[in-house]
Amino acid sequence: MPELPEVETVRRGLQPVMEGARFVRVEARRPDLRRPLPKDFVKRLEGRSVTGLGRRAKYLLADVSSGDVLLMHLGMSGSFRVAEDKGEKTPGDLHHPRSDDRTHDHIVFHMSSGARISFNDPRRFGLMLLVPRAELADHPLMKEIGPEPLGNEFDATLLAQACRGKKTSLKAALSDQKVVAGLGNIYVCEALHRARLSPRRMASTIASRTGAPNERAERLVDAIKAVLGDAIHAGGSSLRDHRRTDGELGYFQHHFRVYDREGAKCVTPGCKGTVRRIVQGGRSTFFCPVCQT
Repeated sequence: MPELPEVETVRRGLQPVMEGARFVRVEARRPDLRRPLPKDFVKRLEGRSVTGLGRRAKYLLADVSSGDVLLMHLGMSGSFRVAEDKGEKTPGDLHHPRSDDRTHDHIVFHMSSGARISFNDPRRFGLMLLVPRAELADHPLMKEIGPEPLGNEFDATLLAQACRGKKTSLKAALSDQKVVAGLGNIYVCEALHRARLSPRRMASTIASRTGAPNERAERLVDAIKAVLGDAIHAGGSSLRDHRRTDGELGYFQHHFRVYDREGAKCVTPGCKGTVRRIVQGGRSTFFCPVCQT
């Protein structure tokens, strides 16, 4: 499932053609994705403008001039393709080719910017809802999401307070969207390696009994911000389904330090360790048992 960097990459690709543009025509080629589309979905969008395009955790949020927010989630296999008069870009020879099966183009936005934006979702785990802006913060999908890791308010103190007294592993804590928004399996593994912290370490060990951050918390926050920034710069990670809006894949998978590198030599300078894979919470965790303690 796409994580924060992939969703932010998609947001940046959509912003130039959606923000400030009007929905000239909306095609809903089926009545549902993961959930049924909102009642009067097409009618509530056509003729309205997008006044802003943001992101919250792994959700895209398009503010509509009607006062609604178009809340979008890519699910497991969802992707947006932007076509303009100049045509569509396609992946290069080194990339997995994008599917040309347009039967999975379930939602199509025709924008006044001249762009045709197609949402393709073969598995239909994606999501599109319309929520009044005034009710967004209390919506069940939004109200328990934790702080944005790239926001100014996210620091060692905030993370330490969230982990204070937790009896779960650091891997489990960082994967909890209530603790920090937008992180998933890939970037938790990568951040823990950069911070030289074991994924099996108890989450509470980054805080004192009073919840004050220690040096581990400082390292971890710095690592989270760094790995997310690098991944966004690279356009995200493309493993199975993630595509940017121009059809290209992200490149960050070529810079993984531990994820999906079981048996490879640790890249930490001076470390003689080998990357291991274990299972935590039903998900693969990759780490170096030598330099991550």
